[in-house]
Amino acid sequence: MRIRITCLLAIATTFSLGASAAEQSWVTRSNQNAQLLLGIEAKYSPESASSLGLEGYDEAISDYSRDTYEPQRRDLQKAVAELRSRATKETDARVRQDLQILRQAAEDQLTTAQLDRKYFIPFYNLTGMVFRVVRDTIDPRIASQKQQALLVRLDKYTGTASGFRPVTELARERTLERIRADGKLLGPYVGELEKAINDSPTLLAGIRDLLAGSKLAGWESRHALLEKQLTEYNDWLKREILPRARKDHRLPPEVYANNLRQYGVDISPEELIGRALTSFAEIRTQMNITAGLVAKERGWPERDYRAVIRRLKSEQLPADQVMPMYRSRLAQIEAIVREQKIVTLPDRAASIRLASPAENAQSPAPHMDPPRLIGNTGEYGEFVLTTGMSPDASGKALAFDDFSHQAVTWTLTAHEARPGHELQFARMIEAGVSIARAVFAFNSVNVEGWGLYAEAELQPYEPLDGQLIALQMRAHRAARAFLDPMVNLGQLTPDQVKDFLMQEVVYSEGMAMQEVQRYMFRAPGQATSYFYGYQRIMETRQAAQLALRDRFDRQAYNDFLLNQGLLPPALLRQTVMEDFVGQRAAR
Repeated sequence: MRIRITCLLAIATTFSLGASAAEQSWVTRSNQNAQLLLGIEAKYSPESASSLGLEGYDEAISDYSRDTYEPQRRDLQKAVAELRSRATKETDARVRQDLQILRQAAEDQLTTAQLDRKYFIPFYNLTGMVFRVVRDTIDPRIASQKQQALLVRLDKYTGTASGFRPVTELARERTLERIRADGKLLGPYVGELEKAINDSPTLLAGIRDLLAGSKLAGWESRHALLEKQLTEYNDWLKREILPRARKDHRLPPEVYANNLRQYGVDISPEELIGRALTSFAEIRTQMNITAGLVAKERGWPERDYRAVIRRLKSEQLPADQVMPMYRSRLAQIEAIVREQKIVTLPDRAASIRLASPAENAQSPAPHMDPPRLIGNTGEYGEFVLTTGMSPDASGKALAFDDFSHQAVTWTLTAHEARPGHELQFARMIEAGVSIARAVFAFNSVNVEGWGLYAEAELQPYEPLDGQLIALQMRAHRAARAFLDPMVNLGQLTPDQVKDFLMQEVVYSEGMAMQEVQRYMFRAPGQATSYFYGYQRIMETRQAAQLALRDRFDRQAYNDFLLNQGLLPPALLRQTVMEDFVGQRAAR
């Protein structure tokens, strides 16, 4: 699963996660510090504001009329200096932790912007951006009156609003401006650009479907103009930018290393590869043991994990039974979680739905669509089940058989719904955490570590076939942590990676292809975060158990973790040992 990285930094003038946040004075003080960064984000990224529920930004759009690199850099540098100054005067340890998170978030943004400026021609995937905005606005979880603002925003994108020019024209100007300024800049990777161009008709159709299903009046003429402008823009990308695209997918080494840091991986690619190779070998042994038990249980002659997983995957659910099966599995999982006292669950139901064709194109892996963390009035996240890759340039579409058989429903539901991401984000809303811990600490290690940990918590209570697929998924996360860096360091080719995923992890061609695209251009470095985040959570768990022994309470511990928001691993361990362990050891 992949949480949307466009939401890593959110913007606000006021912030509310839950009623309890208002009752904690340290949270209030911390949120006042966060205003330094929130104001900067509000200035430069209003679409993020409205997608997370901020009032006052629903009609605003990002400014493509000028180069904002220098003004934003100056604003961030001033904020970093002020945050550093405030930290020297702060006496509350939790607020100091949040100041550290805020400062790191600003410094990370500065570093990434500087590297992008140094190496790359700006590439604006405007069709993908507009689809995201429309999808986030026309969302059943969002009040209908707020959706009306989309028409104003579309007028601004198309340049029909007074004082605005078409965003497609402005994006072309910013791109050509940087090309003229530095002829040595690298273009986007050819595969990324070709996919963006090829996916554009699917996304434009998705925009049309969303608008047609809404209650907005007068969208037809706006969509017609928008579709014309975006089609012309994509033709320009194909004609003018595609010849400049780089043929080598590999990023400059310092850019890839920075990607890892931004996603929360704070060790070198080489150390990550070593850890992951060892872990994969150990998990593969467990897979063969469990596969033998499954084969014995079912009377199958094949005992190798690859053959057994293929037999399990051959038992595909009919299309009309996929969603009922996942909902039924969720109910079974919730009963186990309550009976085994794994973590505290809410009484309300969780949401699971199938992805649209446009969502398959934009985010082909199953994922949790997060709720608004700001201004939330009771909305929660949705587990979105994807069904395949969008057609390539030749028209070939690759379906998945990886998520539509019974055995997989255990671990995938545990990861994306409960006790995984849906519960993780719901707890932040219901319990109330600071802006720093919910928004500015948002990276893949801090989020995905819990998802994989949730899978492991449920695994012992699953039937044997469910346990085998849980191990397959864990092996996949370990494989990601060496395949992603190895393909980006040139130690493996993309074809070798695809073959490994199909043969050794036993994935479909479609699933393997979207994985390769993730490593190469969708989000290089991100896939490593699951393995690393899980390792860090397990390190902290074992340290707590070692310290407390028979006084360790699993449910209380897991509830404590969720109540911390998205604390980075080092701060999470410090908090666990000082607060959770410290308080219980003193009893």
